[in-house]
Amino acid sequence: MFGNTFLKAKWQNLVMANYEVSPEILKKHLPYKTELDFWNGRCYVSLVGFQFFDTQVLGIKFPFHTNFEEVNLRFYVRYNDNGEWKRGVVFVKEIVPKAMITLIANSLYRENYATHPCNHKIITDNHEISAQYEWKSRSGWNSLQVWSDLTPQTISLGSEEEFITEHYWGYAAYSTQKTNEYQVQHPRWLVHRVNKYQILCNFEELYGKEFAFLKDKQPISVLHAQGSEVAVLKGKIIT
Repeated sequence: MFGNTFLKAKWQNLVMANYEVSPEILKKHLPYKTELDFWNGRCYVSLVGFQFFDTQVLGIKFPFHTNFEEVNLRFYVRYNDNGEWKRGVVFVKEIVPKAMITLIANSLYRENYATHPCNHKIITDNHEISAQYEWKSRSGWNSLQVWSDLTPQTISLGSEEEFITEHYWGYAAYSTQKTNEYQVQHPRWLVHRVNKYQILCNFEELYGKEFAFLKDKQPISVLHAQGSEVAVLKGKIIT
């Protein structure tokens, strides 16, 4: 599972708020040779918060950079690789609390990382788990929180949950005529049923004017995936 690995880590407590948006909003963000991926005719963006644990880059654990939070805004694409359709994600922005992570990701993968203060809180009792992520922008703190059933369940085939979680490629615009492609490997996740959620996010300040309307829009769904070990493989350039 972890051959030719650039990064190895555990991703845990992935909280995903999923919004339906007009495809026109995302077209300018599409990397070269990718196209938007739809589920039941819907075009999605997702606000995602999760935990990194035991992070290794090229087999090395860097002190103070193994455990941290990430919050990202992403959308879903596909790429036709000589007749094989690969389903992946494109990140509008990925927020982490460590400047070195931002530097490495932006330099090697041409991703849109930014460094902001972040924190998280995971609380469990006998019946429920609460997962909260916070990240700071100029105007103050933003947050994404769910309260979910403690026992996770399998993801149904053909479901929206499957569409959101089963994209195993990442694409980033390297230039107008080049795209960076990398593979993300992980087993099929279990999900906790979400009972309640709360989202406080200044989308315009963080992600641009075209996403400002999301502040007052209810997500179509909110997911809470248990997570697993993951491997991000070394990338290649599509021309």
